[in-house]
Amino acid sequence: MRGFGLLFLLLAFAGPAQAGPAAAFNAASAPGFDVALTRQVYTAALTFITPRALEAVNVPELTVWGLRGLTALDPDLTAVLRSGRLELSGRAGVFYAAPAPRDEAPAAWADAATAMAAAAWNASPAVRSAGTEGVIQAFFDEMFNHLDPYSRYDAPAAAAADEAARGGDVGIGLRPIRKGAAILAGTVTPVGPAARAGVRPGDALLTVDGQSTARRSVGAVAAQLAGAEGSAVVLRWLPPGGPARSTAIVRARVPPRTVFSDRLAGMLLIRITRFNRETATGFAAPIEQAMAGRNPPDGIVLDLRGNPGGLLGQAVTVADGLLPAGVVARTEGRDPLASQVWRSKSGELAPGIPVVVLVDGRTASAAEILAAALADRGRAVVVGSATFGKGLVQTFTRLPGGGELFVTWSRVLAPRGWPLQGLGVLPQVCTSLGQHAVERQLEALNDGTQPMAAAILRERTVRAPVPPAEAVAIRNACPAAVGQELDLEVAHFLIDNPAAYAAALLPPLREPLVGRMTGPP
Repeated sequence: MRGFGLLFLLLAFAGPAQAGPAAAFNAASAPGFDVALTRQVYTAALTFITPRALEAVNVPELTVWGLRGLTALDPDLTAVLRSGRLELSGRAGVFYAAPAPRDEAPAAWADAATAMAAAAWNASPAVRSAGTEGVIQAFFDEMFNHLDPYSRYDAPAAAAADEAARGGDVGIGLRPIRKGAAILAGTVTPVGPAARAGVRPGDALLTVDGQSTARRSVGAVAAQLAGAEGSAVVLRWLPPGGPARSTAIVRARVPPRTVFSDRLAGMLLIRITRFNRETATGFAAPIEQAMAGRNPPDGIVLDLRGNPGGLLGQAVTVADGLLPAGVVARTEGRDPLASQVWRSKSGELAPGIPVVVLVDGRTASAAEILAAALADRGRAVVVGSATFGKGLVQTFTRLPGGGELFVTWSRVLAPRGWPLQGLGVLPQVCTSLGQHAVERQLEALNDGTQPMAAAILRERTVRAPVPPAEAVAIRNACPAAVGQELDLEVAHFLIDNPAAYAAALLPPLREPLVGRMTGPP
């Protein structure tokens, strides 16, 4: 039980000194404190966390950790588990005490935590000023201080805001621009209602709900296109070469655009800013378009610099578009559902086309998983600096009252078996050591030698758990840094010099193709 027995928490309180135990304390006698909601939230959370947390924890220690939140609200509070009793005291001594539950039933410990919170509510103005939600938030903040950096609780308002952000803005997914006297469709979100209706970038917008766009400002047209989710706007537009088209387009919540593409000389540059539910679709479209054209790209540059991650399944699907059948990533956790093998299927969007992935110290989570998969499988050369090193996956649940709980339940292993957490992805060409170091690396690659080979081998052969000192030593081979223009210059060089590109690649990973890709796409 990790040190239960004597004093487990040190806290203190300035409040009334009530002699003796208060086992008969009635939590419902705390006016203004939502006892029922608090009990429900604590019960659901303890039930959810205990079997799923990546490291083994039990209900009593989670609860006592959470009760430290009372100190965060009022530094004069002391909550302890001592000799089988939960005690709450202030400067004048213990004013609430009750026997601790005899077993680890989540509901029993939730009741005990709620009763102690109610006692603190009655005794402390600081606790009352935080409100019920503040008490709940403090409980989880302190609990998760003992678990990992990524588990968290989002209060109902924050959870609703996050859900809205994940869903995107309401509209038709079109940003108008002016070109001369005309109003054109500028950015058209590939998965938005306007794109589904057939509107394409560059189309002239003629009327909105029957009103001509002539002599109107871009802002006025944009405002008319906006509206409530589920409402319709009638748009008439003229594609280049005509004829004009007109249809009613229903406004919907449009996921934020995360994929941006451009042609630079002979390269197709694709930048992914994060991974949401439409990223894989947005990634495939420019590649399919480029490969179907008269001049397929000489190479693809996938820019993941500054990408904080997002949906793991979307990163796997993007990898699937570039890889033959095989492992993309593995996740391992105590919960059987947390342990999965994520696989790519046969069929590639750009077979034989060189791929360079740009990363930096801000590339994290799902973006690191994608970069690691492409590098480990010998499909791409990674250029830049060591990435962030977030290789933990969270599961989440909605709690009573509307809050959300995110709990780390698995660690990610790259195809060659090494953990991403703490290590990040070492690039095959390191740009964070400066221009001269880059020039020496490229010269060596041109001669068939890989200067980063020893560092990359060291990373790929390490296994979890990795001591922090070893992780730092591995990352020091190419310190994390912010992306720079030099990254793109190196990508140009590698694509233009096949011998250097081949020397930088890892050998293809050979493994039995058993099982199937799991997890949502």
